[in-house]
Amino acid sequence: MSNSELTPKKTLGFWHIWALGVGAVIGDGIFLLMGEGIATAGSSSIFAYLIAGLSQLFLMIALSELAVGMPNSGAMSLWVKRFLGDWWGFLSGFTFAIGWVIAGGSVGIALGTLTSWYFPQLTEPFWPTLFAILFVTLFALLNILGTNKAANTQLYLVLLLTLIMVLFSIIGLKDIKLENFSPVMPNGWSGFWGAIPLGTYAYLGAVTLATAGGECKNPRDLPRALIWSSLTFIGLYTFAQIVLQGILPWEQFTTSSSPFTEAAGAVFGIAGAFIMNTAAWIAAATCLLMGTLYSSSRIFYAQAKEGYLPRFFGYLHPKTKTPVYGILFVWGASVIFILIGTINPSLIYVELSMQLVLAWMVSWSLALIAAILYRTRSQDEVSQLSFKQPLFPLFPILGFIGIAIVFLGTFIGSPMTLLRGALWMGILYIIFRMFSKNTRHHSTESKSFTQ
Repeated sequence: MSNSELTPKKTLGFWHIWALGVGAVIGDGIFLLMGEGIATAGSSSIFAYLIAGLSQLFLMIALSELAVGMPNSGAMSLWVKRFLGDWWGFLSGFTFAIGWVIAGGSVGIALGTLTSWYFPQLTEPFWPTLFAILFVTLFALLNILGTNKAANTQLYLVLLLTLIMVLFSIIGLKDIKLENFSPVMPNGWSGFWGAIPLGTYAYLGAVTLATAGGECKNPRDLPRALIWSSLTFIGLYTFAQIVLQGILPWEQFTTSSSPFTEAAGAVFGIAGAFIMNTAAWIAAATCLLMGTLYSSSRIFYAQAKEGYLPRFFGYLHPKTKTPVYGILFVWGASVIFILIGTINPSLIYVELSMQLVLAWMVSWSLALIAAILYRTRSQDEVSQLSFKQPLFPLFPILGFIGIAIVFLGTFIGSPMTLLRGALWMGILYIIFRMFSKNTRHHSTESKSFTQ
């Protein structure tokens, strides 16, 4: 059998996909940048983050029919292509994948910083970078060795993360001080709206599990996992955030360390801080393991099979059936972003993180349009599905409203960010047209030769 005839192994069950959705929620957004959200909005950040989480849930439900009707590794890339054409399909998938590649830098740095916490004697500034590259490399190897190995590791880590966060929330209830919730909006409505994009960044990535369509055993598990993973992380982190803010006053929160680690240390001592730092480490690790390295390599694989990226991205290892070169490319890009972030942190955490959010706004918007067109143009196909989104078109509308809120909150005061985003997408369009033209030319030549 030639490599072009190989297909990914269908080894993922419901719990694997659920863990992919929960674990792909951005680790540094929850465990580090939440401090900035609280400092920005005070206790009203609880509602800001809840709005961001619900927006993700609405998006999940809106895309559920496409997930079960068109399960594939390319996810939104192939969904959008079917209804809007080649370029828009490529843009939707590539922007989602490149967002995860950027996240590989920021989350990798966070993972290195969290690892260094365990070794206070290692004071040299290169240690966080070294730890970050070490674990990105380890997770890349796990992905190459097989989806099942990476998914099982993800599942165990997410179950441990869930257990730690639940115990923290339950035990920490006794230490809540109601006065810490006042004032609700210390920085007014501007602070509240400013926290919503931070909350959205924290919950970014949950749609990643849609890229598991090509490797799930039962396509019906996809929409179930979409919804249940959303409910899990919304409930888990909202409960934990309430306890967190009840333990410490909002003025004490910063981005220099995990607010959860600080709160656990204040209440439970060094043992509590150790356990909570472990939770933060797991959250960052699961983002890299099955977010950056898994999802982006699968989209690159699907786009290469469609002829929109170089062929080597579509290569599968004969034994493990994993897209080896795609994983290696993502690994290399993540290492480069980690090194850039070490030298210039603001480039990663400000400009590139803004481009990440913009890229995913574009990807989600196109996917939502495809979801609406799927329901309206393919009614016979939809009627045969084992799962249908309820109350259509409510959830696509709510999804667009959520995207609009995040877009306005993030970019209304950043015209240069939008301009830079439009510039790189314009360059991407030119490259796409050139590459697709060459692909069609070589395809025509090949057909003529065989004839």
